[in-house]
Order: sequence, then structure tokens, then C-alpha cells
Amino acid sequence: MDLPIIYHSDYVAPLPDGHRFPMAKFQLLYELLLTDGVAHLEQFHLPNQPPLELIELVHTPDYVQSYCQGTLDPKAQRRIGLPWSPALANRTCIAVGGTILTAKLALNQGLACNTAGGTHHAFPSYGSGFCIFNDLAIASRVLQKQGLVKKILIVDLDVHQGDGTAFIFQDDESVFTFSMHCEVNFPGTKQASDLDVPLPVGMEDDAYLQTLANYLPDLLSQVKPDLVFYDAGVDPHIGDRLGKLALSDTGLFRREMQVLSTCVGAGYPVACVIGGGYADDLKSLVWRHSLIHRAASEIYHQYKL
Repeated sequence: MDLPIIYHSDYVAPLPDGHRFPMAKFQLLYELLLTDGVAHLEQFHLPNQPPLELIELVHTPDYVQSYCQGTLDPKAQRRIGLPWSPALANRTCIAVGGTILTAKLALNQGLACNTAGGTHHAFPSYGSGFCIFNDLAIASRVLQKQGLVKKILIVDLDVHQGDGTAFIFQDDESVFTFSMHCEVNFPGTKQASDLDVPLPVGMEDDAYLQTLANYLPDLLSQVKPDLVFYDAGVDPHIGDRLGKLALSDTGLFRREMQVLSTCVGAGYPVACVIGGGYADDLKSLVWRHSLIHRAASEIYHQYKL
């Protein structure tokens, strides 16, 4: 068998003017993985849109209904940063279904990747920072509710702190949140993850990877999770317009190999999401997002999963 990858066929759906560009990367990522032979058609799985009651395991019914019906008040909509449309509402729900499916496939096969996900700024009653529903939190709750896992570790290496995720699980010992992020960056007000590692502006590859190595192996030994969610945001890259760190393409790939080999090598299944990435050069951005899939494919075969 090959590495399972989740693909969302609705990513080409039209969105309001000015917002087609950021959504185009999802379709282009899928095409790049096929073109470069990183993946083949039979590896891709299409998720279903989950019932709203599963989304409401994390988010308040009022917020879920208001968003899905397009009746969210303008202030709350501005906080999200994306104009509402039926296509975006549909894509948002399917992306949550994609992370749920990614997690289940990871439990079954040891490693799986989503071509989307990582909306870690969404709080129970509101969205923020381009994040509408918190897919990592919802998938965690769904798997726990279905009795598939008890203990979860969320490794969030997006350049921005996973504040929504930290808030959701702040009093929950069954989900350990680890966020390694740029200290001087969005969100202005940080939440308390179980472990926060703030990084200085301009940190480069070697220092970043050494910092990660100082924490991740010990965390696995301490938490002993049934599943690891890995948010592989590429916005720590030096070319990211919202990042403020200075990782290279090589540094990002080394990071992905380090995280996956550390977790999989210790026997922990990993569900990967692509997280954030913001660059004017779309081709370069899509390449960076492909690095988690390239690394996962190598690890998948290396450990004969």
C-alpha cells in the first residue's frame, strides 16, 4: 500500500473576487503531487462533509448555524478575514471532513496527509485569522467520541501560535497542545498551550531544528499519544510575507523528515495537515506545501507502513 492522501475536489469552486488566488494553491498542490510522481491517483481519498453535530462537538451551535447559513454578523465575518459564500462554507465543512478522514487513515496505516487543514485560529464561538472551524480540534473530538483514541498530541509548527486550539483544550488532559511559533507575530494575544516555544524573529534552519529536537522526543515519551496531529505550516519560510522566521526550502524539508521520523520511528501514528503559507509567488508556495507529502512518502516506505 502507499501513503494515503486526502484531496478535496471542490477546491476549484469559485469564491468572491480577490480570494480565488489563496484557494488556487489546493488544486495546484494536488496537480503537483501527481505531476512529480509523489503520489498516484489511487492514493487519493475524497472526504465527505461531516454532519453539523460533529462540528458542534467543538463549536457553538449558534456560530455553526450562522456561518453555514451566511447570517454571521459583519464584525464576526471581518474577524475571519474571508468573505462568506456558499462555496466557501461548503469547502470549509469538507476540509473538516478531510482532517477527520486523515486521522482515521493514519490510525489504520500509521501515516496519512491532508492537502488542506490546520485552521488553528478558530475558537468555539468565532473564527479568526482565515480560520472558520478548527479542524484539528473537531477531528480530535470525533475520534475520541467514536472510541478510536484516548490521548492526542497536537504538534503545531505553523509560524503563528495555535491559539484557538490551545483555548479549546486548555482544561483537557486528554489532548496535549504543543505550539512552536514566532514570538512577535499574530495573534497579538497568545493563549496558553500545554507547551509553547516562542521563537525569535529571523531564526534560521539549524537553530530551529535543534530547538525542535530539544522538545519533540521528550514530549512523545511524556504524552504517549494514541495519535499525533501535525500542523506543517510553511509560513516559517524566509520568503513568507506573514512569517518573520527564516527557514529555507531545505530547512522545511528537514523539519518534515525530523517530525515524521521521530514520531513514526517511535511507533506513533501521524495525521498531517498543511497549515498556513502566504507568498506572492504561488508556484513556490505550492512547492513548499508539497514538502510534507514528499517527506511523508519517504517515511511511509522507509518504515514499511
